[in-house]
Amino acid sequence: MKFTELIQSEKPVLIDFFAEWCGPCKMMGPILQEVKSSLGDAVSIVKIDVDKNPQVAQQWQIQGVPTLMLFQGGNMIWRRSGMMPKHELIRMIQQPA
Repeated sequence: MKFTELIQSEKPVLIDFFAEWCGPCKMMGPILQEVKSSLGDAVSIVKIDVDKNPQVAQQWQIQGVPTLMLFQGGNMIWRRSGMMPKHELIRMIQQPA
């Protein structure tokens, strides 16, 4: 599935831009799993390896990893680089405004 198709969902889609060599990215993995288990089907979480998908990373001007972006209906709701704690991530997904 293409990135543009992924982000068209009416359900929030959290994109995690990461790299295999990135320490903080590895630490985000379990946090994202906890977010998914807390929110279930209320959100889709997609991990995108910037080294394997350089065109998408370039298109969205990803300069540091991890970078998290939340999309809904094709629109970016918010973007944040670096680690985020689970409770803050859940709050941002549930109340993106």
